[in-house]
Amino acid sequence: MPTEPLSQKEIEDRLRELPGWSLAGDRIARTYRLSTHFAATAMVVHIARIQDELNHHSDLTLGYNTVALSVNTHDAGGAVTDRDFELASRVDAIATTHGAA
Repeated sequence: MPTEPLSQKEIEDRLRELPGWSLAGDRIARTYRLSTHFAATAMVVHIARIQDELNHHSDLTLGYNTVALSVNTHDAGGAVTDRDFELASRVDAIATTHGAA
């Protein structure tokens, strides 16, 4: 069963529940700042595990002390869906354990 795109209002409502996340074109996105490159790298590995568990993968960028994600659902024609918000929520849940802000 294909994943259904969310309406603009649904996206805006869901983003209010995820401070720091925003709509960037046809994706939801967030950048986390960490204290060190090692902490950022560890967070990327943790995110990769979550993405594999969900079988849903974002564009994930590692900087010196930053981790950036942007995601939409290819199966929904590149639209934002519940799957994207599930991934965002899971990432937010582990971010503080890595010291991310």
